[in-house]
Amino acid sequence: MSSEKEAALATVPNDSPTIFDKIIKKEIPCTVVYEDEKVLPFRDINPQAPTHILIISKVKDGLTGLSKAEERHVEIPGYLLYVAKVVAKQEGLEDGYRVVINDGPSGCQSVYHIHVHLLGGRQMNWPPG
Repeated sequence: MSSEKEAALATVPNDSPTIFDKIIKKEIPCTVVYEDEKVLPFRDINPQAPTHILIISKVKDGLTGLSKAEERHVEIPGYLLYVAKVVAKQEGLEDGYRVVINDGPSGCQSVYHIHVHLLGGRQMNWPPG
């Protein structure tokens, strides 16, 4: 079993502060690739592709995962996807890239703070997972 899968299965879904909250507060260092008032994209410390960037929302508002989305959250996932496009262009991923949102234990979500994985720099395979 992979360590990510083990972490996802061991994590109890909740709305408590996460490692991403500490990253947003600059309490934990990361390699930031873009930042604005709404999001903080940074390089994943365990990359699954030559380019692997996590794009996290600075505002959680109870949105710990996609399955928790309510109508009031519409702007958050939309903006995460828009920034994925912006960062992909900035990273030179003209040939394509993959955007992933893990949701829940079976979806391999290990951090309960809405975020997007931007993966690129290599040929992706299908089906994923």
